[in-house]
Amino acid sequence: MVWFTELHIGTFFLNSVVVAVFTVLGNLLFCSMVGYALAKMDFPGKRFLFLLVMVMLMVPGVVTFVPLFVLISKLGMVSTYPALILPFLAAPMGVFLMRQFIAGIPDSLIEAARIDGAGELRTFLRIVMPLCGPPLATLGILTFLGSWNNFLWPLVVAQSEEMYTLPVALSLYSTGQNATEYGLLLAGSVLVIAPILLLFIVLQRYIIQGVAATGIK
Repeated sequence: MVWFTELHIGTFFLNSVVVAVFTVLGNLLFCSMVGYALAKMDFPGKRFLFLLVMVMLMVPGVVTFVPLFVLISKLGMVSTYPALILPFLAAPMGVFLMRQFIAGIPDSLIEAARIDGAGELRTFLRIVMPLCGPPLATLGILTFLGSWNNFLWPLVVAQSEEMYTLPVALSLYSTGQNATEYGLLLAGSVLVIAPILLLFIVLQRYIIQGVAATGIK
């Protein structure tokens, strides 16, 4: 356990956990809210907003990489948790997934809630969200996988070793054939794989239900 304390593996693991958890929670909340608005509410620009979401699905992330880093840098958030979390709080894929599922919820349920005097927020929290278990589980694990395995963005924006996530930290121990610390690399790989494997085992049936319900292929 000497390597764990002396090489700050615990700090790297904690950074990955914090970033992944907040990214997942943000996507579950914001993607659900946007998906509900696009599926069940009428407002000016609704079609254009949905078209914009669809366009963003086709835009590679590397296209927005440099502008996003410049924005984060100008805001003075380099080497902070917000820099690692904020750009990924509402993914277009998550908005599309939640919109597709919520569109299948009968309008009569929502209209009945509105007739009973429930506002949009209460309708969303009390009626819509309890019905969204499968897509939320699907969105949660897909977001967790993307955040937990993210390498390039943390490598660029985390310019101090204290803010490294596990994938970035593991690259420190594979600096060449003669300098590679295979023991540390393999031990760290176990830490990277274990949470993903555990999460998939727990939520696999919800993932299948969510993908089937939203029509994603």
